[in-house]
Amino acid sequence: MDLGLDGNSALVTASSSGLGRASAKALAAEGANVAICARGEEQLEDAKEEIDAAGDGDVVAVQTDITDPDEIEALVDATVSEFGGLDHVVTSAGGPPSGPFLDTTERDWYEAYDLLVMSAVWLTKAAHPHLAESDAGTIVNVTSTSVREAIDGLVLSNAVRRGVIGLMKTQAREFAPDIRVNAVLPGAHETPRIQELVEAAVERGEYDTYDEGLAAWADDIPLDRVGDPRELGDTVVFLSSERASFVNGAAVPVDGGRLRS
Repeated sequence: MDLGLDGNSALVTASSSGLGRASAKALAAEGANVAICARGEEQLEDAKEEIDAAGDGDVVAVQTDITDPDEIEALVDATVSEFGGLDHVVTSAGGPPSGPFLDTTERDWYEAYDLLVMSAVWLTKAAHPHLAESDAGTIVNVTSTSVREAIDGLVLSNAVRRGVIGLMKTQAREFAPDIRVNAVLPGAHETPRIQELVEAAVERGEYDTYDEGLAAWADDIPLDRVGDPRELGDTVVFLSSERASFVNGAAVPVDGGRLRS
């Protein structure tokens, strides 16, 4: 299937690792030019090398703190300057700290809001004029299944990420028909974060092996496994493509069927 992304330009935030990196790599594999960003320079350069090798398009890496609106503005400017325009935006962000409500400070709430919601607000506002000039402007928000069903011990993710869905639903109506806006709700994928958690559990003696610990993450997933990050990336690519041209305002779970709602 030709997704029609060859030569398009895409910007993916928090893309040096995890699901952001997988999304950027999947876009590059379809021939898109891709701008990636992260705070850490070393990990960003490593991601750039891998994503660059995935396709024939160009890749630009911009060191960026997505909780700083000035740096987001500079990121969009650098992307447009490098590629001559912008067709697709993927908003991704690292997860906020875990913990129950009573252990969460007021500062934690403000920082989580900037990280998860305001970063998407600042980015889509800065990108909007360029996306509106594109023939195929799209925005895809990478969120979490926690926006639909709360996850124990993740009060910040449960509460704050829902603001991204409200933003997506509003923009999907306000930006149409020029720009389509959707979201993906990833469940458990074998990202570096999950790898770290499983390895820590093995060290604590909760599991004998890494494979046993990883399998435990799939206990309530009907497909009986966690996802490969590329599977999430492929969904992002489809939603960004002309093959999804009638999909707008959708929140698509990518979780192996774990959600019951």
